[in-house]
Amino acid sequence: MNLAMVSVAALALAVLLSCVTQINVGIVSIALAWIIGVYLGGMQVKQVAAGFPVDLFLTLSGVTLLFAQAQVNGTLDRMTHHAIRLCRGNAGILPVMFFLLGAALASIGPGNIATAALLAPAAMATAERMRIPAFLMAIMVGNGANAGSLSPFAPTGIIVNGLMDRIGLHNVALGNWFSNFAAHATVAMVGYLLFGGIAQLRRQDTGRAEDDAVAPFAREHWITMAVIAALVVGVLAAKLNIGMAAFACAAILALTRASNDAEAIRKMPWNTLVMVSGVTVLIGILEKTQGIELFAGLMAKVSTPATVTAVVAFLTGIVSVYSSTSGVVLPAFLPAIPSLMEKLGGGSALAVAMSMNVGGHLVDVSPLSTIGALCLAGVADGVESKSLFNKLLAWGMSMCVVGAVFSWLFFR
Repeated sequence: MNLAMVSVAALALAVLLSCVTQINVGIVSIALAWIIGVYLGGMQVKQVAAGFPVDLFLTLSGVTLLFAQAQVNGTLDRMTHHAIRLCRGNAGILPVMFFLLGAALASIGPGNIATAALLAPAAMATAERMRIPAFLMAIMVGNGANAGSLSPFAPTGIIVNGLMDRIGLHNVALGNWFSNFAAHATVAMVGYLLFGGIAQLRRQDTGRAEDDAVAPFAREHWITMAVIAALVVGVLAAKLNIGMAAFACAAILALTRASNDAEAIRKMPWNTLVMVSGVTVLIGILEKTQGIELFAGLMAKVSTPATVTAVVAFLTGIVSVYSSTSGVVLPAFLPAIPSLMEKLGGGSALAVAMSMNVGGHLVDVSPLSTIGALCLAGVADGVESKSLFNKLLAWGMSMCVVGAVFSWLFFR
């Protein structure tokens, strides 16, 4: 067995472990990279360590720290409650509002998982109180959070844009965000129409979903919102480095005592940071050992230039049902695109990348994913919870096919 096959087998093992265990595969990936690189490939340790994504790690750390501070001091929670209050308890509008709120919050920086963790308890409790179908609400809040996941300010967007930049796809951040948003908005609207949204609009017994007494914004919340707004403007208008700018914003919040930075550091998603960084180190070994070429060849065998977008969307969707989209699946698949295009003899690398992004994210409302599980956890009744699990699982698996069809139709 040559070194390329060994490295691909190591990647397959890491993906498999991410599907069937709770082990952080970033740790396993670094260990496998060290063994393969040093003891089988004759590399120096520093050559293996060179694959560690320093820039990506700093960027993710800065952004997640800033929004952990916004969560710790209650800013995001206050924003959510004020947004819910605007709906005045209209049962038909509330699911749409949760979709839009999820997309907006995820897009400005917290990302899809943090946004779902913030919104899902409130959304599912509101659904129970207002007699809105739990399945409908889960679809709306889950797809809303995922719709903003590829924002250039969100952790997954930062990961994806960095990976695409490495393979020569530059300045595509807004296109990535929009295509992913469009896909999730489409399936959310279809879900809204199919699973009770219209019936909720026709109801006459609308009421208050939230108490009138919503706490006003305090000093620390205004400072936090101003700092986040400054970050967005600085990155878009002044082209500031988002990671370093986020650290500066986090420092301002700490110095003004607008948030407890020690508590925020504890709430940072260190598991994801280690996972992404470790898998990236292993991908670096694949690149050095021609493993990427072999991996691309395997995908090329089941694709043609006309079907490649559908095939890769389906494959990333299937794996993403059981594994981390941002931490494992996309870091594994995206680097293979240039070789895949070469072996197919043509096609759009950008279209294939967008297909992977959409295919990987559409399935994430499955109860086997974090976002689906968060929605499921918000349902107190045991019978309803079991029913919701089955419905979300069917929905998530069906999205493998939906993502493939969407990608085949719109990405060429």
